[in-house]
Amino acid sequence: MTVGIDARQPLWFYDFVSPFTYLLLEQHDKWPGFDFVFTPIVLNDLYRHWGQLPAYSVPAKRIFMYRHALFRAEQLGIPYKMPPAHPFDSTKPLLLATAANGDIAFVREIFRFIWREGRDPSSDEAFAELCERVGVPDGPELIKSEEVKAQLQRNTADAIGLGVYGVPTFRLNEQLFWGEDALPMVLYCARTPNWLDSAEVKRISLLPSGLPNN
Repeated sequence: MTVGIDARQPLWFYDFVSPFTYLLLEQHDKWPGFDFVFTPIVLNDLYRHWGQLPAYSVPAKRIFMYRHALFRAEQLGIPYKMPPAHPFDSTKPLLLATAANGDIAFVREIFRFIWREGRDPSSDEAFAELCERVGVPDGPELIKSEEVKAQLQRNTADAIGLGVYGVPTFRLNEQLFWGEDALPMVLYCARTPNWLDSAEVKRISLLPSGLPNN
């Protein structure tokens, strides 16, 4: 039986395929002082639901995204090495984190395996090594469970129901904050939640589209 997301709690949505999600997690000491529930979801399923084109499918945008992630890592002083190919299939580590109900230390170790050591978690050999590292040696068998697969699907569907459209995403006080560069906004709104109730924020949140069929 799957368990639905408890939207009353502070939530943090992630997919291991995202370099910016790794960079945000490496700044955990700067996060608001809430116990966020770490929630794995499938980024490509979000794209399909919302009809978005992945950044890596646009050649020039793909190059910029990779350069920007490296720049941010260097700027922040975060060790960073891209895996040998991107995008890669993140299904195995997502299922592993789902099966283990991974906490911050567990999830961070997986991110570091991929984005600090530059490993491909989709290969059988690397995944088996990753499972040993995080203390789940039976991970390759564990992720075959239909219940685990259903839970990851449930996480993703529930996230979509909350309006999540990308990763990394914080959900705090019933509001979504997307992207590594949204951390200052998250911190500000955690301290000053009434900013979101200001007249100008409310006005721009309800702006109509100036284009037909939008």
